[in-house]
Amino acid sequence: MIGIDPPDEMRFLFRMSTIEPYRVVWAETGRDANDSMPLGNGDIGLNVWTEAGGDLVFYIGKTDSWDDYGRLVKVGRIRLSLDPGPGSASQQFSQTLTIKDATVEIRWGESRVRIWVDANHPLIELEVDTPEPVRATVSIELWRTEPEVLPSVTSSDVLRDSDAANDMMDETVVEPDTLLAGIDGQVGWYHHNGKSIGPEIHAKIQGLDGFDFVDPLLHRTFGAVVWADGGEAESDARLVSLAATRHRFKIAVLTSHPSTPEAWRAEMDETIRSISAKPAAARRASHEQWWKALWERSWIHVSGGEGTEAAETTRGYVLQRFVQTCAGRGAFPIKFNGSIFNVPFEGQPGDADWRRWGPGYWWQNTRLPYYAMCAAGDVDCMGPLFKMYCRDLHELNRYRTRAYVGHAGVFIPETIYFWGHTIADTYGWAPWEEREEKLQPSGWHKYEWTGTLELAWLLLDYYEHTGDEAMLRDTVLPFSNDALLFFDLQYPSEPGEPMRMEPSQACETWWDCANPMSELAGLCAVTERLLALPAGLTTEKDRAHWAALRDRLPPIPLREVDGISMLAPAERYADKRNVEHPELYGVFPFRLFGVGKPDIELAIEALNHRDDVYHVGWHQDGAFMAYLGLADHAKNDLVARIRDRSVDEGQVDGKKAHNNMKFPGFWGPNFDWLPDQCHGGMVMIVLQSMLLQRDGDKVLLFPAWPKSWDVHFKLHAPHRTEIEGIYRDGQLVELSVSPESRRKDVVVCLHDPVK
Repeated sequence: MIGIDPPDEMRFLFRMSTIEPYRVVWAETGRDANDSMPLGNGDIGLNVWTEAGGDLVFYIGKTDSWDDYGRLVKVGRIRLSLDPGPGSASQQFSQTLTIKDATVEIRWGESRVRIWVDANHPLIELEVDTPEPVRATVSIELWRTEPEVLPSVTSSDVLRDSDAANDMMDETVVEPDTLLAGIDGQVGWYHHNGKSIGPEIHAKIQGLDGFDFVDPLLHRTFGAVVWADGGEAESDARLVSLAATRHRFKIAVLTSHPSTPEAWRAEMDETIRSISAKPAAARRASHEQWWKALWERSWIHVSGGEGTEAAETTRGYVLQRFVQTCAGRGAFPIKFNGSIFNVPFEGQPGDADWRRWGPGYWWQNTRLPYYAMCAAGDVDCMGPLFKMYCRDLHELNRYRTRAYVGHAGVFIPETIYFWGHTIADTYGWAPWEEREEKLQPSGWHKYEWTGTLELAWLLLDYYEHTGDEAMLRDTVLPFSNDALLFFDLQYPSEPGEPMRMEPSQACETWWDCANPMSELAGLCAVTERLLALPAGLTTEKDRAHWAALRDRLPPIPLREVDGISMLAPAERYADKRNVEHPELYGVFPFRLFGVGKPDIELAIEALNHRDDVYHVGWHQDGAFMAYLGLADHAKNDLVARIRDRSVDEGQVDGKKAHNNMKFPGFWGPNFDWLPDQCHGGMVMIVLQSMLLQRDGDKVLLFPAWPKSWDVHFKLHAPHRTEIEGIYRDGQLVELSVSPESRRKDVVVCLHDPVK
């Protein structure tokens, strides 16, 4: 390392204008959960707010708290009350989220409450310090208290097509939580799925009942237990810590599957014993070190320019990375439609479990937070995505592929539940044996298989950044080979003739296509990237297959408008239904066209002639602009995205949509729900790609960086490369590359990137 010292505390608390990117400070109490701050440890997430009377309230979310209806629901809600209260309104109030150590601190005068989720244990810590003795009470506030018929459903709920499903399913009843009774010095609760609605019936309807799997919902048990030194259970829902100036509550959160309430309780007892055996100060120190390491392994601090746009950009990037990290290390991928931070709203008061688009995973939405993780160095957060899609569901997807299209390989449906079945609203309820066509009838995703190739692309990103040869051998190559085999067999051709991909579609937008850009660009990019792997890590048979498939791919589709050539959505395309830009998938994610590459004008003209222009939600315009070297366009798109606090008026699934959330890193709802992880994921993608792009072994710096912005950054590149630099007043004033041997591969493209 040369030229730049490691970041010190002053650099770490980098301040620009009036915006502090690593702290969010509020001087007023909140109204409700819409005024909440997020906390989390990667698996457990909190929405924390302080009410006007002084009570601290928070919802607890978890990445694997799936109920018997297949919804990702909150674990519960906790209230902390002090007696006497924290003081009069005249006492100065502040609520501060310190992102550098993932802690919320509330102060009323000299009284302090601190809350954090242990980065290394399934534990929430709640600390109270006051100048005078107070009595502290933690109350469990459950809203699932009685069996209740689900009043309405949203797009991917398992009974969306409820009229067709009524003959096959009983009325859907959301079951209550259960308070633990009569426990000395503790209070707690759990939710136990004594039934399962969906997977067994879906399997039969979708022709997958021959595949053996454990019901993912039945006997899933999740909940929490609260305890404190000297705590006394005033009731099954209230734990009291008697009058003192210091109180320490701990809340352990646990999911177990398959389990029984008794087995869950025994596992919880062991979890509590294990946590209690570790000194509190040591656990806090380890927690702080974990977050310190996260923020030191990468950063982007933008300054300069006009007004506060640079400061807002830095804050937006930091807050989104924080929110992703708070939910990114759990048992399942980040939910695009709210993550684990969705809260009740006006259209569904009191129900923290509702989210637009329901419990399913849409690939085109789910993927977006993951594209920025390698450059940020956050590869540990990619694990849940690969685990679910590429390992847990791989054999099911193989089985489905043969059942649906009659050959080997793997395709990933665009929409699935976490257990792998296609969302019922998409696949429909017609019995399997009555279907002549086994693929789903819905045209929205029938031939949309881009996600299969994007998963291979992200796996290759992961390998190239980490050098993890075991991952390459055990996951990357097996999955990629099955993905390519699917397309090879799905679209056969005569010897010497190019593949013709028909019937096909281009994303959700063009339903009637031949040779769609989205899949074709993915096939070109993935085969070339696999062929570039070291020969010693691949087999001759695999390389021969990749080369043969590459050689029979048809040309990239083009079109002309007023005599100008440009990339096209497909060779032939019709029946437009959505507002995506599949013609630009050759730019992002698959990077066939861009800075320093041939024929970039074809992509720029496609961008200029796109039909739909957006800077919200899952739209990728900013990424296209950055990868094409259009610095000012990318900057303007990014600033507009970060400043967007989209209010979606009208009705959504029968409920009024909203965005009243106070936290500046909670965007949405846009097309999805809030906090919108597609929107925030694109914030990170665009800013990173303006600053750093990869082209084979080459690393392009500043390929789309605006002259008016200064920046201090540290990012990661392939081959375990770390790059840190400072750009100021139009000049790169410091640059450090580690290992130093990679410096020769770094290309600085300031202000003239296309050349």
